[in-house]
Amino acid sequence: MPDLSALVLNCSLTPSPGPSSTEVLSGQLLEALSSHGVTGSTIRVVDHDVRPGVETDMGDGDAWPAIRERILGADILVLATPTWLGQHSSVAQRVFERLDAELAETDDEGRMLTHGKVALAVVVGNEDGAHHICAMTFQCLNDVGFTVPANGCTFWNGEAMTGTDYKDLDTTPDAVASATSMAAANAVHLARHLSAKNYPAP
Repeated sequence: MPDLSALVLNCSLTPSPGPSSTEVLSGQLLEALSSHGVTGSTIRVVDHDVRPGVETDMGDGDAWPAIRERILGADILVLATPTWLGQHSSVAQRVFERLDAELAETDDEGRMLTHGKVALAVVVGNEDGAHHICAMTFQCLNDVGFTVPANGCTFWNGEAMTGTDYKDLDTTPDAVASATSMAAANAVHLARHLSAKNYPAP
């Protein structure tokens, strides 16, 4: 079986080394992926100067080209975001906008460079919004060429109107652990198939 790699884009609003619930849950997903032999790494996007725009390189010190290179080098992309006002973070929105450029990037056979890559979503927040954010994330990432597996997300919605964060929990809820395990297993299964046989040329 081919070796696989995963990259988490942590779209927390909190710069490193600040504590991040998004980092905790996405880290648990990386651990689940590692149990299937996948190597993983994380980029906290807010730490980098990702310029606004919809091109692969916006110039003038834009950090996106280096991040993009790591995205294209991974088999599995994990888009991880907190929930604010029921929505994904502004950092996640910046990532989606930059990924729009992939619509114009193709290989010698006319496929997008993201074809054959798998995407997962991670969402955390002490308010409603996870299902909406997952649905929007799946649509965005699928539009730019990624494939989403069955049960391709893990999330935690804390009790609304309280101050408890995922990083404050003493134990991982069983439902979250189960969703994380299933998302990892399904992503690896799909990624191995696509690595062996990519989509046909259009």
